[in-house]
Amino acid sequence: MTNFDFLKNDAKFSQFADTAIAAELIYRIDIAASVVNCRRAMEFAVKWMYSVDADLQKPYQEELITLINTDDFRDIVGNDIINRLHYLRKLGNIVTHSPKKITKEQAKLALKNLYIFLDFIVYCYGDNYAQAGFNESLLETQTDRAELQKPINFDESLEKLRAENEALKDKLTELRNLKAKTYVRSPLDMTEDETRKAYIDIMLNAAGWEKGKNWLEEFPIELMPNKTGTGFADYVLTGDDGRPLAVIEAKRTSVEPEKGRQQAKLYADDLERRFSRRPVIFLTNGIETYIWIDGEGGYPERQVSGIFSKRFLPTE
Repeated sequence: MTNFDFLKNDAKFSQFADTAIAAELIYRIDIAASVVNCRRAMEFAVKWMYSVDADLQKPYQEELITLINTDDFRDIVGNDIINRLHYLRKLGNIVTHSPKKITKEQAKLALKNLYIFLDFIVYCYGDNYAQAGFNESLLETQTDRAELQKPINFDESLEKLRAENEALKDKLTELRNLKAKTYVRSPLDMTEDETRKAYIDIMLNAAGWEKGKNWLEEFPIELMPNKTGTGFADYVLTGDDGRPLAVIEAKRTSVEPEKGRQQAKLYADDLERRFSRRPVIFLTNGIETYIWIDGEGGYPERQVSGIFSKRFLPTE
């Protein structure tokens, strides 16, 4: 039994159900393979949505990042799910293209995020939705290795999907229009430390930062308006000269990242005083990320998709 067995209750979802189930079944044995299957199931489910929803027009490219970044797709699923999909995409890319290792907690979060996305799909397009919630205890049950030998059908052709599902388009688009606005999104209340290890570390890995080299944690701040007069910045990112390029203030997922604005500004003030360079400020709760360049020649705070790589940060 897995958290994704509910997908088998409706034949419409059979095209990506097996891949999602396989992602959970293999979690105890191989977390990297679990993440790869999470990403594959997510990609196929995204393309399935494009094949059955008349409000989703195929963009100029069929690549996953293009499909999930269209305004129409974002309008349907909402920013919360979009950010969860980017997590799956980035973690999958790290596993596939990088020697960097991932943690069991990161792989577990991938399964949770996949579950929330597929739960949304079943709610909007399914006939027999029953709210259940993700059951972590199922991840620790003994895996039947015979189940892992089942073939997984995964055809990535969007055109083939569109042809197969053309007859469903009008009905499912109408159904989704009626139901999407009433979907109750599952909150992901993580501690600040859990947020760092899961979401923020993935953003930093994906952007090419190297932990312990130009990615420093709990960086000491010397001048703070508190009882001790000191503090620690969650993250400081440094340039080739060792001086700070950016400071990151992290909040738990249930807290709006803007709440760390004043604290991050105080960190930036101290770092500028000590290193003669005003660092860029990032505010993030793992789900939403904002960049703020508040020094001379800067610009107002704005939302971005993730932490910038070193080459996109000012060095003067």
